[in-house]
Amino acid sequence: MRRIMMLRKFLILTLGCMMLFAFSACQQSPAKVRVAEVTRSIFYAPLYVALSKGFFKNEGLQVEVQTTWGGDKTMTALLSGGADVALVGSETSIYVYAQGANDPVINFAQLTQTDGTFLVARNHSGSFDWENLKGSTFLGQRKGGMPQMVGEFVLKKHQIDPETDVNLIQNIDFANIANAFASGTGDYVQLFEPTASIFEKEGKGHIVASFGTESGKVPYTTFMAKKNYLSQNEETAQKFTNAIYKAQQWVEKSTAAEIAKVIEPYFEDTPADVIETVVDRYKQQHSFALNPVLDEEEWNNLQDIMSEAGELPQAVEYGDLVNTKLAEKAAAE
Repeated sequence: MRRIMMLRKFLILTLGCMMLFAFSACQQSPAKVRVAEVTRSIFYAPLYVALSKGFFKNEGLQVEVQTTWGGDKTMTALLSGGADVALVGSETSIYVYAQGANDPVINFAQLTQTDGTFLVARNHSGSFDWENLKGSTFLGQRKGGMPQMVGEFVLKKHQIDPETDVNLIQNIDFANIANAFASGTGDYVQLFEPTASIFEKEGKGHIVASFGTESGKVPYTTFMAKKNYLSQNEETAQKFTNAIYKAQQWVEKSTAAEIAKVIEPYFEDTPADVIETVVDRYKQQHSFALNPVLDEEEWNNLQDIMSEAGELPQAVEYGDLVNTKLAEKAAAE
């Protein structure tokens, strides 16, 4: 009898272990997605919302974000396999395509839909006119990047020739542009947030215009991946896009204060009130895309801006580098 009881316990224990093993095996580990972001910016608030609010986690994804500091470094990380997804300006996908890439980089989810820079004046009398820039020293962004191309596009829109009407400085590294202006270089500077708002708060300059408002809608920052990655990991890419769409909707429905509180951990060196100010400014000018669909009009506007700046290596058809399948499905569901 004792042997029977021991055998029964053994069978029960064995069955329990087998069930536990089977249960564990059925629990799929989260799919890992490595994202290379071109810079750390409040401009990308929906991405950090997706991380903080658990939208990626709810989709069964483990998303890791690394800041690669520059479009060229970001694309290098993507093309070399150091990242699965890149968050960078859509112009970079055109540059790669023009070089004859065998595995082109595809834009599959849009994050921002305007330029994110502002015109900051050293001295401000209370009123501003673009004519004020004529004869001034203008500290612009790196040549070939979207900020510089949009900057020149807007100047020309206001009948200002960047080559002859202003003393245009473009040989300062991106990371040092703000310091150069603070040190006394330039009458005007093109700056991203939160630097523009911090300068205004500290009395170092005054925000007088928005390049985002002036240039119209463009696919300024998008999530992109190599074509082969998207085809081989369609389910993962779809879940990623779903999470981004949920974050975009949350940002649209939330106040600047609520958004600032959620993304504050990603900007420990920026005062909370400045984060809120910046978020509000971007919301007011509709910089955050409402959904991840990159439409053809925005794509054509991008190429017009690049062409005007003399930086478009070749015209690229919308369907060659843009895939809206994932974004449309995310928005529909």
